[in-house]
Amino acid sequence: QVQLVESGGGLVQAGGSLNLSCSASGRIFSINIMGWYRQAPGQLRELVATMPTDFGLHKTIYADSVKGRFTISRNNSTNTVHLQMNNLKPEDTAVYYCNLQFLNFNLWGQGTQVTVSS
Repeated sequence: QVQLVESGGGLVQAGGSLNLSCSASGRIFSINIMGWYRQAPGQLRELVATMPTDFGLHKTIYADSVKGRFTISRNNSTNTVHLQMNNLKPEDTAVYYCNLQFLNFNLWGQGTQVTVSS
């Protein structure tokens, strides 16, 4: 009943930028966390960045590997989350998944491929 639609992935040269977007639709609790995870071949899915609707109980989290390069933002009224990725590195190559958490639900988008060439 809840759908996450992602866009913005693609192929980019090292040092370039991409902006990922994800829009959630459906019945979504107003207090939630949205963010991005990624999974490279042979690797476990890992957190990239997450951001809550407010900061009373949670905080924005970034993976150490992307701090200073990636910026997460969101529009709470539309349940849309963005990931601005700057100074991309080949190590950032992965499938990026949009994530939505609320109550005891943990929902995922289909993923969008990000490929960074040397």
